[in-house]
Amino acid sequence: MTTPRSEAGSPLGLHRVLEPPGVLPQAAWRLDARPLLWPDEVRIAVERLNLDAASFRQLRDAHADPAAMRSAVLSIVAERGKMQNPVTGSGGMLTGVVAEVGAHSPLGLQPGDRIATLVSLSLTPLVITDGLARWDGASEQVPCAGHAILFGRSIAATLPDDLPVPLALAVLDVCGAPALTHRVVMTSPASRPVVAIIGAAGKSGSLSAAAARQAGAGRVIGVVPHEGEAVTLRDASAANGPVALVDEIVVADARDPVAVSGAIASVGGPADVTVVCVDVPGCEGGAILSTTQGGTVVFFSMATSFTAAALGAEGVAADVTMLVGNGYLPGHAQLALDLIRTQPGVRGLFEYRIGSHELDQQPERV
Repeated sequence: MTTPRSEAGSPLGLHRVLEPPGVLPQAAWRLDARPLLWPDEVRIAVERLNLDAASFRQLRDAHADPAAMRSAVLSIVAERGKMQNPVTGSGGMLTGVVAEVGAHSPLGLQPGDRIATLVSLSLTPLVITDGLARWDGASEQVPCAGHAILFGRSIAATLPDDLPVPLALAVLDVCGAPALTHRVVMTSPASRPVVAIIGAAGKSGSLSAAAARQAGAGRVIGVVPHEGEAVTLRDASAANGPVALVDEIVVADARDPVAVSGAIASVGGPADVTVVCVDVPGCEGGAILSTTQGGTVVFFSMATSFTAAALGAEGVAADVTMLVGNGYLPGHAQLALDLIRTQPGVRGLFEYRIGSHELDQQPERV
């Protein structure tokens, strides 16, 4: 297909906003997802969506069976021209093959490149054409067919040849978390800071623990909600070889501020850096109380209430810096992929989370 539009579009995608006018695509209620390109856009033949954890949890909790989940996702995409869960406001990301590149696209992509988008589905024009017939509703990863549009100021990464596509997608979906954790630990005023990872047995949590260790953390504390997750994290830590993924594992409900802060204090806390990587609401107070005065809390969860975080910190006179993980730092994709290549415990945890069936279902390279 030849790019049919000669007029310039906005590199931010403003020309794709249908309503309300004047907002960025992420804040828009509805986008224009038609396949015809503006000169700086790229069209992707979609192969797989990766729903973010908060959105997937909400969909799973709200719908009784896979058919209802498929119907809900299809309805959102058809109505909004993008996959943005109206309850959580979040989306996820996708993989696919570059189908067409506008003449003035600055992204450096070529037709046939297999890529992962590193921008949220909540701002990506999207059409699904196969009814999600291959999705069983059991996984955040959603095999599908359709197309998506990248703007001039979008971000994408070519998928590596040495990792299975579902594994690479899962890593790239959360690559902002380890990158920001690495930066915050590296720049912490504390020498060999204590780092607490709330949700350390998850994908973003395990990568963040590995990044904290790589950045020079003196002690890494992994917080998990129950003993089953503790076993998973303990196994991953042991599989990581001579440098354990975490030094201490505590079981605590992150929604109980006194319990979680007490558990962290019992193994060497409070933390100089606390990283929140959970997909449930109500964890703000516990993270704040778990962090030393002058320390930093990084929130990497779409379930976070930033009003609750700000007012909660004020209410307990906590002098902490609170950062919103926005999912992008320069070099974030490469850092996360390198961690998954070099940290066998983290890779094993990811493979366990994804499941062997998903890892076996890969499209052929083009």
